[in-house]
Amino acid sequence: ACGADTGAIPLRLKDHKFTPSEIHVKANQPNVISLTNDDDTAEEFDSTSLKVEKVVVGHSTGEVRLRPLSPGRYPFMGEYHSDTAEGIVIAE
Repeated sequence: ACGADTGAIPLRLKDHKFTPSEIHVKANQPNVISLTNDDDTAEEFDSTSLKVEKVVVGHSTGEVRLRPLSPGRYPFMGEYHSDTAEGIVIAE
């Protein structure tokens, strides 16, 4: 899935796991991830390398805006369940 051409990139959180756990975006352009949290509890999408934090309450959807990224790999996690909620953004 890619960003600007198709709109927001869908990302789902269920049972404290992200699906898909690997997101491909176009490098050097802004992208938006639409995070749907299907869990009962809030989760924080957190990434130091992406320079973004976004709390999405249970059973709701939030947008995570990504700045234009250089080609590379950018890990992210769910701050409240970092042992299971992990993923990576790959900018190509």
